[in-house]
Amino acid sequence: MATERTLSILKPDATRRNLTGKINAKFEEAGLRIIAQKRLQLSVAQAEAFYGVHRERGFFRDLVTFMVSGPVVAQVLEGEGAVARNREIMGATNPANAAPGTIRQEFAESIEANSVHGSDSAENAATEIAFFFSGIEIVG
Repeated sequence: MATERTLSILKPDATRRNLTGKINAKFEEAGLRIIAQKRLQLSVAQAEAFYGVHRERGFFRDLVTFMVSGPVVAQVLEGEGAVARNREIMGATNPANAAPGTIRQEFAESIEANSVHGSDSAENAATEIAFFFSGIEIVG
């Protein structure tokens, strides 16, 4: 497997409950390195742009409202097969279906407030990373 980069976002429910360290430990224990990280408050326009692919879906407005409800931590993870590995560590979107020991099984409050976002492909990871980070902010 090749070394890859992927985007991870710790969502407002996770930052509100001070879970940043516990979630980051899961990434690091699984062999992923955090090579860029920033805490920020998304504006409505930023959240709409980032999740624009979902604009026509029924949950779009609720998702945007949730993502601007508090600070998030955007980060770039790097490692062997980072996209798939991150998705494995996160667990299923619905925490009721997430495997034991995954972030969403342990920390999610609901399907929406599921603590983390992760890129779903290497192509989307590149686009999502560029949305939040310039090259100078990524230290590999």
